[in-house]
Amino acid sequence: MTPHAFTLHVPDAEIAQLRARLAATRLPDQAPDAAWAYGTDVEYLRDLIVYWRDGFDWRAEEARLNAFPQVTLPLHGIDVHALHVPGRGPRPMPLLLLHGWPGSVFEFFDIIPRLTDPARFGGDPEDAFTVVAPSLPGYGLSFRPGQKRFGVVAMAEVMVALMEALGHPRFGVQGGDWGSAIATALGLHHPKHLTGLHLNFLSAVPRDPALYRDGTEDEREFAAELAHFLREETGYQQIQGTKPQTLAVALTDSPAGLASWFVEKFRSWTDSDGDPTRAVDRDRMLADISLYWFTGCIGASFWPYYDRLHGPPLVPPGRRVEVPLGYASFPREILHPPRSVADRLFADIRRWSLRSQGGHFAAMEQPAALAEEMRAFFRELRGRG
Repeated sequence: MTPHAFTLHVPDAEIAQLRARLAATRLPDQAPDAAWAYGTDVEYLRDLIVYWRDGFDWRAEEARLNAFPQVTLPLHGIDVHALHVPGRGPRPMPLLLLHGWPGSVFEFFDIIPRLTDPARFGGDPEDAFTVVAPSLPGYGLSFRPGQKRFGVVAMAEVMVALMEALGHPRFGVQGGDWGSAIATALGLHHPKHLTGLHLNFLSAVPRDPALYRDGTEDEREFAAELAHFLREETGYQQIQGTKPQTLAVALTDSPAGLASWFVEKFRSWTDSDGDPTRAVDRDRMLADISLYWFTGCIGASFWPYYDRLHGPPLVPPGRRVEVPLGYASFPREILHPPRSVADRLFADIRRWSLRSQGGHFAAMEQPAALAEEMRAFFRELRGRG
């Protein structure tokens, strides 16, 4: 199959409709007590909506996306969109770069040049990658209304087909959030295609605090962290994993609702000191939210949650991923499992790094640090360690 060049252009009428809907926003009152205590702060959201309506320039963000080479191609019954950016170096390594939820390819604008052209940033051209950054099936530009839904294992199969179609039958992979889960599925089910696996989130770790309460001190601390997370931070997973269609109606109809649902995560999961724009560029965050809005993909983007809640564990008991693993832990990540826990799931951990700044959206928050981690990990696998 032949990839087709792609350029995004959202019609002017759709941009005007978004602004009209934002102008007609009806917000709730602010609950008592501290701002953000019960979810998105209403005054913060009000200011964001005004900027989204009157100050945000979608065309500028669209142009930044279109500055990267993009393709679409039919795979597994849908049209898959991807950035396909050649590396500048003597031997660029193919690298599959995977986003998660509520993310998109807009996460990668700052990190892709650091990976494809390291010499531009003072690095070694021997470390260059040719980057393939797809919109995940059911997300953004890999979504059309009425298409079939994809869980993590099915997405991994699409990724293998994508890389083979683009001429990269063997490749490295990097992921956070659902990207981490898909990368792990690739390592478990398609190891012959991978040179290595780099993660900044460990999706495969079982989420039962009882498994760790009798372990090492690090494991007991992780059990407490996990128990708090399950009690206070997983409501969205239960809704998205049990009644995704109900929520999709609300967030497909209300851009303010969509922004509220997303911005709370950009605040909670980033190294932002309470203001997400300290960690993530405001225009980039709104570009991400706008892409979900314009494509209407929010319902399909929930599907991996439903699939995970109703399916088997990502790594079944007794199995381990054999592909070499590199892991970078950022301090404001959602969870921080210790290496002893990861050792139960990954048989060949080559690099385990604890970074001093950053959170869940590492490619947006700390692109230089994440790129540094990736170059160092894959350098050994290129035979240059």
